[in-house]
Amino acid sequence: MKKVFALEDLDCANCAAKMENAVSKIDGVNAVNVSFIMQRMTLEADDERFDEVVKEVVKKCRRIEPDCKIKV
Repeated sequence: MKKVFALEDLDCANCAAKMENAVSKIDGVNAVNVSFIMQRMTLEADDERFDEVVKEVVKKCRRIEPDCKIKV
C-alpha cells in the first residue's frame, strides 16, 4: 500500500533526511520519501501490516523531530 501523509512543523531538511533514513529501516517499509519543501511523507509498506508500520513511523519521527506532526 502506498500513502501520502502531510507533515506539520518539519523544521529542516536535515531532520527530513534523518526521518527518511530511520523510517526506511522499519521492517515492512518498502519505500519512503520525506520532502521538506512539500512538507509531506510518501510511504509504501506491506498491506497486511500497514497500520502497525504507520504507528512505528510516528514513534521514530517523534524521536527525531518532536515538534513535527504526521497527519494520519
